Amino acid sequence: MPIAARHRTFLILQGPLSPLYARLADALEGAGSTVHRINLCFGDWLHWRRPGAVAYRGRVRDWPDFVDRFMADNGITDLILHGDRRIYHRLAADCARRRSIRVIATELGYLRPDWMTIERDATSTGSHFPDDPDAIRAIAEKVPEPDLTPIYRGSFFKVAFPDVVYNLSNVLFTPLWPHYRRHTIYHPVPEYLAWIARLTGEKRRNREAGDVVERLKRSAIPFFVFPMQLEGDFQIRDHSPFDGMADALRPVIASFAANASEEAHLLIKGHPLDNGLENWPKTIGAIVSAYDLDDRIHYLDGGRLDEMLPFATGMVTVNSTAGIEALMHGCPTKTLTPAIYDIEGLTDRRELYDFWSAPEPPDEELLAAFIRALTGTVQVRGSIYNDDGLKAAVENMAERILSRRLNMPDAYVDPPPRLDRARALGAPL
Repeated sequence: MPIAARHRTFLILQGPLSPLYARLADALEGAGSTVHRINLCFGDWLHWRRPGAVAYRGRVRDWPDFVDRFMADNGITDLILHGDRRIYHRLAADCARRRSIRVIATELGYLRPDWMTIERDATSTGSHFPDDPDAIRAIAEKVPEPDLTPIYRGSFFKVAFPDVVYNLSNVLFTPLWPHYRRHTIYHPVPEYLAWIARLTGEKRRNREAGDVVERLKRSAIPFFVFPMQLEGDFQIRDHSPFDGMADALRPVIASFAANASEEAHLLIKGHPLDNGLENWPKTIGAIVSAYDLDDRIHYLDGGRLDEMLPFATGMVTVNSTAGIEALMHGCPTKTLTPAIYDIEGLTDRRELYDFWSAPEPPDEELLAAFIRALTGTVQVRGSIYNDDGLKAAVENMAERILSRRLNMPDAYVDPPPRLDRARALGAPL
């Protein structure tokens, strides 16, 4: 590792539900850096289990003063966190910026499933990744061509088990951290009970969704896809103007009813990790009942996007990373709020009512440059749901951090280029 890696002092907050951050700390310390950790709940302690941690058991309102003093007392140079809109992370990042401390934000990859996101300062709408096509093309010329072949097979056990242990342990050990505020919107117990019920009907739901798609394909009926996002997703809560997915569905369905051709259908695709606590068939049915759509809107509580997108007329999304998948299938894509891929020439930047009648496909050359620039600057190869993928993620993140190559080369635009547009739409950023 470079000499510059030494004498840096990192503060690590909550990571993904994985050993990723603990192993990343090992790599940083092995390169000569100092690592500190603040555990915010019992689940954090379970995922750390290494020296260099303190516990914060206070209230959210007292957290900014605590973390600000901690940064000052320990000479913190870098703050690392996963999910930069979590309340503790957002407040800590604000303190760090005031002290000119580098903020390093991670997330699951914009590209799935074999990639992780690591950016300087913030992700998503707050990302500093450029949205100018010429700047993206210039970056693409400076970074290597990525290999997008999936190599890390995901494990349902590695998704579900850490989640259950983390959240239920926080419930059981609430007296040890009585003031902890979780970033999820559902209590873990009813959510897991709902999940058990859903698992029993998964095959049936996939079969029913597949039947609808196959019927439309056989009949050559044009159809659009709207992928649902999770109700508690910060992409909806913070990065969009919508109060929830129902709030996003209303204008989409109204616009479809008024502007789409009478032959077109709309497939509302349920999120694969939806817990079933929201009664989407009832909610969607109530919205659709105001329009004479002759059974042209379908809620699919199952199925696979990659079996729909090659045949879809277009996709409409709030800001889901599924939009990148759609673009890679050559599917015209319209976002309702600025996503990382909402770039002139990639997405359809016209009004939604124009999209239904003549959706514009992405520019293939620009798309290739975008993927290349993205993987070369703010993505690293790896996965938290596979042992080999986890090892790769740790190595690649550590190298990116220690070499000071976050958002390099030239993928840092200040201020964040999507932020003003999102705020103008009403996103609470």
